Amino acid sequence: MSTQTRVRFAPSPTGQVHIGNIRAAIFNYLFARAQKGAFLLRVEDTDLERSTPEAIDGLMEVMEWLNLMPDEEPLFQSTQRESHLAAAERLIAAGDAYRHARTPEERPAVFFRIPCDAARYGGALRDTGAVELSLFAGESLRIDATGISYVGVSRKGKPDPGMSCLAGMADGVVYGAGDTVLFSLKASLSAVLAGDTVFESTEATRVVFTRREIGFEDLVKGALAKPLDSMKDLVIVRGDGSPVFHLANVCDDMTQEITHIIRGDDHVENTYRHIPLFLALGGRVPAYAHLPMIVNAQGKPYSKRDGDAFVGDFRAKGYLPEALFNYLTLLGWSPGDDREKLNRDELIAAFRLDRVQRSAAQMDIQKCANLNGKYLQDLPEGVLFADVRDVLSRTEWGSALDEEQVATVTRLMRPRMQTYLDILDWRYLVDPGFERDEKALKRGLGKAWQREAMVKIAEALEGGATLESARAETCAALELDDGRLNQPLRVCLTGQAGGPELVDLLALMDASTFASRIRETLEQAG
Repeated sequence: MSTQTRVRFAPSPTGQVHIGNIRAAIFNYLFARAQKGAFLLRVEDTDLERSTPEAIDGLMEVMEWLNLMPDEEPLFQSTQRESHLAAAERLIAAGDAYRHARTPEERPAVFFRIPCDAARYGGALRDTGAVELSLFAGESLRIDATGISYVGVSRKGKPDPGMSCLAGMADGVVYGAGDTVLFSLKASLSAVLAGDTVFESTEATRVVFTRREIGFEDLVKGALAKPLDSMKDLVIVRGDGSPVFHLANVCDDMTQEITHIIRGDDHVENTYRHIPLFLALGGRVPAYAHLPMIVNAQGKPYSKRDGDAFVGDFRAKGYLPEALFNYLTLLGWSPGDDREKLNRDELIAAFRLDRVQRSAAQMDIQKCANLNGKYLQDLPEGVLFADVRDVLSRTEWGSALDEEQVATVTRLMRPRMQTYLDILDWRYLVDPGFERDEKALKRGLGKAWQREAMVKIAEALEGGATLESARAETCAALELDDGRLNQPLRVCLTGQAGGPELVDLLALMDASTFASRIRETLEQAG
């Protein structure tokens, strides 16, 4: 295996790219760059019905947009089928796998046998002490070359069917009533593995064995372990002859000489099975780091039901790629200080796996938008104006604006921008046909004095007065504090309850235009 750090992003492109998947890519990329290693891409496209060319193109487009291009040509898993099947045959020849059909109707599949010999685990196995498994009275226990099937006793005293690989109870002794020994798996293990011995009984009451755990040191979660008696032999080739994910995944990691596997913590269970598979195939077990899940406010896996969940959603709504890259990095990781806005070089310099949190990371769309706004503020004016012009050109009202109008409006609204989609809310600044918010109209013009005040200001403006003098005259005539006119004035000007400062808005139009807006708004408000 290569001495260089080599990591991979291995998506299955069957649709849009979820932010959880691309975050895994980002973490792999940052780790590779921090370690001066290689960031690789493996496209796990063996689901030919769902891994369409469109889905693969969409994946590549997203990675290019986020500047996550791999250091080597992508490996397409579908091209490795023959090597996967050859690996399965080697396992069968070595006695590490076998063909078996669970029912007479099934075509035999290939199963990887969880090793019974502790030496086959490369130090990843440990004994944790004697265990006594109680069996439900009268139910059958069967031991054969495929494992141990039994019916245990649940906490509520009910039948609890289970199955273990032979390795899980390799020194097990089956007892009947009293201390009668019905069968010793340890004494018969070789014959059972060879298929020469099958034990089956309904008289068994308990099985006593030494529990063994397979474990590894996760670079994020720390020490993790799983009892072998809770595992079954693993299907690696289906009855139809197609390789299963587990075999393909391990073989391809060996082919690409992957040194570190950084992936979501939903893969922890797979890792317990992949470790012995790596060793049986003659590979070196990579280091593992399992990333925390992205969740919603309720702590459940974040999905499109909770809001924007795909990279394409953020791109369509005007997020900058570097802002999204930055935010997703902060989902489950910290630079070790209070910084939130970090450019790519800063992220690479700070990135360490021991700074990845173990607990789930909560998605906060508003926080993401706020961070994007900070990136927008830092854009050079020319770049920002060009981007705004591009967005406005897709609207009927925005395409009619000249360069000076675009620049003026952009300078005014820039401090409030969070995404480019916000531009679509600027219509009231430049187009008399803008829509007015009904709730804002009721709050700003729902009272008689508010409407009367606005009529007086319109009349004064139409008579040549400035807004300042019109406000002063109206306040004196109606005995109002000047501040009470802010809300009705804003509603007349924008049709909304919030927005930029009135003085800034008024700089965009003359008194005659403002008076017309007051008249039109009053008419709509009734």
